Amino acid sequence: MFALPIGTFIKSLRILALTAAAGWAASAIINASSPARAEEPITIGFSMAQSGPLAVNGKSALLAMQIWEDEVNAKGGLLGRPVKLVFYDDQSNPATVPGIYTKLLDVDKVDLVVSGYSTNIVAPAIPVVMAHGKAFIGLFALAANSEFHYPRYISMTPNGPDAKSSISSGFFDAAMAQNPKPQTIAIVGADAEFSKNATEGARANAKAAGLKIVYDQSYPPTTTDFSPIVRAIQAANPDVVLIASFPLDSAGMVRAFNELGYTPKMVGGAMVGPQSPSMQAQLGPLLNGFVDFTFWLPVKTMQFPGALEFVKRYQARAGAAGVDPFGYYIAPWAYADLQVLGQAINDTKSVSDAKIAQDFHSATFHTVIGDVKYGPDGEWAAPRVIQTQFHDIVGNGVEQFRDVDKTQAVVAPSGYKTGDLIYPYSAAKQVPAR
Repeated sequence: MFALPIGTFIKSLRILALTAAAGWAASAIINASSPARAEEPITIGFSMAQSGPLAVNGKSALLAMQIWEDEVNAKGGLLGRPVKLVFYDDQSNPATVPGIYTKLLDVDKVDLVVSGYSTNIVAPAIPVVMAHGKAFIGLFALAANSEFHYPRYISMTPNGPDAKSSISSGFFDAAMAQNPKPQTIAIVGADAEFSKNATEGARANAKAAGLKIVYDQSYPPTTTDFSPIVRAIQAANPDVVLIASFPLDSAGMVRAFNELGYTPKMVGGAMVGPQSPSMQAQLGPLLNGFVDFTFWLPVKTMQFPGALEFVKRYQARAGAAGVDPFGYYIAPWAYADLQVLGQAINDTKSVSDAKIAQDFHSATFHTVIGDVKYGPDGEWAAPRVIQTQFHDIVGNGVEQFRDVDKTQAVVAPSGYKTGDLIYPYSAAKQVPAR
């Protein structure tokens, strides 16, 4: 969900995408691990961050997709044909995306396309996909289709049907379950697509909860010093603080809160980055007490059929690939992304975008992250964003995060809870000796 440019730049990309040049200077990375066969492969094209700030999650997602490719081909492919992934490094830069998808569709002539990772990588691809009438799946994209309303789009993100609000609804539910209830809130986020959508949803959630907004500001995505922002929030003295941030911002915010010793009653909610083991290890105990969204963890309440087995297969290959060693965040979703596409191909017995898109909006899909059904704008018919709280982190060793029950508790929604919110935030910062 991380994005580099400001929201206005993204809007201009949507317009420019329709006339994007077909030439793409980067060299394609084409997976050639599948055995040679006489049948023409079903080609699936996409961009994926293999460099830049998104690469930590992009590389993890790519490995998961390659696992799917290998497993499908080992079983004979789809419709009697092998599958082949055709992908390019988008460099974590939305400006590269229109050209990549133009090349995939007009030069490479792939059969089908899916998205790269994050809201602002998905958004500039949609106009190109629309112009070609392609079915499209957005990976970890928050309300990317809310302006386009493209009927052949679906989202592999458990937001919906009101995606903008659902990303933080669990944060508000957990806060308002406290006694006494908080009365005021600060909302802060980057001036970029994901954060703007998330903060818009947070305002709606705050209004519904009866919370008074005492601070509501955005900051440039290039911001590196978050101390002035945190001081300004502290001066407004809110009970809780909702942050919608990207990986570098999230790390900066966590450090600023700790360096200034600022302890509102609750903080976090929509921060991208703390879901990654590399950032968890980097920040260590500074994360204690922060509450944040994620989409799946290997906790007892979320062990859907095939989920733990997939994670084992992923972890067996993660070391050699040099990616996220656990695979709890994006990997199951990237794998499920292609499970949905594969099921639609089998359901329709074709690679017709029209038929596949129709199946997207009528079928129930069985995946490692559970059963999925889609509603308006391709969002999930029922949301399933979870909020977790970090606790009892000692030092910066990454292995303490493998058994998530030791360092995180799912605090919302109630159906997936594994522990109670430690409230206020200052209490969660007290770490007992191990």
